[in-house]
Amino acid sequence: MDLAKFLHILSFAAIPVLFAITLHEVAHGWVARWFGDRTAEMQGRLSLNPLRHIDPIGTVLVPALLLLLGGPLFGWAKPVPVDPRNLRKPRQNMAVVAAAGPTANFAMAVFWALVMVVARTLDAGVVAHWLLLMGAYGITINLLLALLNLLPIPPLDGGQLLRNLLPEGPATALLDRIQPFGFIIVLVLIATGTLFQLIGGPMQFLQGLLQAVFGVRGL
Repeated sequence: MDLAKFLHILSFAAIPVLFAITLHEVAHGWVARWFGDRTAEMQGRLSLNPLRHIDPIGTVLVPALLLLLGGPLFGWAKPVPVDPRNLRKPRQNMAVVAAAGPTANFAMAVFWALVMVVARTLDAGVVAHWLLLMGAYGITINLLLALLNLLPIPPLDGGQLLRNLLPEGPATALLDRIQPFGFIIVLVLIATGTLFQLIGGPMQFLQGLLQAVFGVRGL
């Protein structure tokens, strides 16, 4: 990808990506605090300032490389720390904490849909076009992050959710054994195209739902 195209995509994609991964992590911390764990708060991780959540690899290196190689702008932030021992009902509360991140991404997809609705009311011009591109990318990246994180693979949120909903036994022991390899499993799913086969249907459904309600959709 040439530099001009790289900078063009970065101009409308950077803000949606930064806030998609930041609010995803902060949502975990907010809900954990609600249930009694102040670990994230004490470490200054409940801030909406993206700089407090930047992971050098997941927030900077990987998105830049993907964009330069012509792939989608995608990444992750530093996980917000949660100590289940501080929660009032550790297993039940951790299930809700895990669900908070994807829920925040679904909410942000709706927010960016509203941004596009507002942009359409503006006179056609550079600002309106830029907001439409930003909104479309915001919808796409947030739906992608939400659906990816809901896969039942620990340490993804879906895996954590499943781990805390299942009774202790062979199934939870299997999930614990899988967890150290979860990131590798996700990379294999991405490299083989299996990931998009898994989430493609739900992605199309949600894109269609936003189009039906707001008249807009992602990229």
